[in-house]
Amino acid sequence: MCLLQLRMSKEMEEFSPLGDSGHGGGSEEETEEDDEPKICQVCGDKSTGYHFNAMTCEGCKGFFRRAMKRPAQLCCPFQNACVITKSNRRQCQSCRLQKCLSIGMKRELIMSDEAVEKRRMQIRRKRLQEEPVTLSPQQETVIQELLTAHHKTFDMTCANFIQFRPLDRDQKSISEHGLEPNSDSLFHTTTRKPPSEDAVQWTISFPSPSSPSSSFQSPDNKERKRLKNSIFTTLPHFTDLTTHMIKNIINFSKTLTMFRALIIEDQIALLKGATFEIILIHFNMFFNEVTGIWECGPLQYCLDDAMRAGFQRHLLDPMMNFHYALRKLHLHEEEYVLMQAISLFSPGTPEDPQQAHERRCYFTSLTSFTDRPGVTNHNMIDRNQETVALTLKSYIEAKRSNADKHLLYPKILACLTEMRSMNEEYTKQVLKIQDIQPDVSPLLLEIISKDS
Repeated sequence: MCLLQLRMSKEMEEFSPLGDSGHGGGSEEETEEDDEPKICQVCGDKSTGYHFNAMTCEGCKGFFRRAMKRPAQLCCPFQNACVITKSNRRQCQSCRLQKCLSIGMKRELIMSDEAVEKRRMQIRRKRLQEEPVTLSPQQETVIQELLTAHHKTFDMTCANFIQFRPLDRDQKSISEHGLEPNSDSLFHTTTRKPPSEDAVQWTISFPSPSSPSSSFQSPDNKERKRLKNSIFTTLPHFTDLTTHMIKNIINFSKTLTMFRALIIEDQIALLKGATFEIILIHFNMFFNEVTGIWECGPLQYCLDDAMRAGFQRHLLDPMMNFHYALRKLHLHEEEYVLMQAISLFSPGTPEDPQQAHERRCYFTSLTSFTDRPGVTNHNMIDRNQETVALTLKSYIEAKRSNADKHLLYPKILACLTEMRSMNEEYTKQVLKIQDIQPDVSPLLLEIISKDS
């Protein structure tokens, strides 16, 4: 039995895991005095310092740590009087261990496996912090594919916008019916005082999905005919604009390799869930944070335009805050397209951000998203999202030089979460608008429908 243990341990003798503890949580190594001989007190080999309270080499340090954790009883195959040297130290574990103990090596100074792993992580993090972050070839490919898809499908000059039905800013149709699009009910016939000019905040809202609402009261048929096609003067233009953007988002997604690899049911589910969010991200590129106006080539949009299309303040106000918050981050185009991809590949299960951060350790904590209805392959989509999120994090660390760049990534995630909270309210308001003035496009109604 002893000879078998001896043979099994010979190949592992010289190897020792990183980091054992000396006293408490510190290192087991102590720097020896200059006048002390740097010789292992166990075998006579070259010493690397004090380990477990004695001057030893790395081999004897590792041997002592393993021997103390090993439950098997060691015994000498000879006469318990072996002389341990560098050349024969593998021949008798029992005598070697006794020599370790006799020179004062202490079992209580050995670190636990948990403490060793913690120290490994600390060293790894320190090395990562000291080394400059670079994008991997895979991450470079992801960014380039997203940029190419974005440039191919989205016209940043917005030249096509003038081909949509005119943006009618005449508010007579609303005031004539005594209605305000920012009121809680669009069916009161009492004339209301329009909001003062100072009260108007400039912003624009753009479309996508979630769930219908039953809280909106439908007018009778006679009243519907009277109001139909006469209330929301900018709705026809917004309908054309939204339809155009949805088609662009579909083309953008179909260009991506990760998206094409998904089954068609998951592709549809992701598009229905992310369209509204991707439109918001895209139009943030045109937002002027000083004037609060969207400067889209030949056209400009403001809060009044969205209100004249029928949208209400409890959607527009948080949307306005979102656009200001995101635009103030001054994102690069690469960061915008990565943000769009994170939103697209979002199957997510509700998860506390701090728990997610601990689970993914150093790398990332993805946003706490709710499930996309209709998604089946959550694991594959989650891996895609994590790939894109890690790419965004690495891009920020590699390309940003400002001192507070470490705050940018969590701020972007916060904006993504905020968008998700607006998704359901947007759907409710679109369905309300369609109930009053059925000008909403079939494509948008399909996007916001719950049917897969």
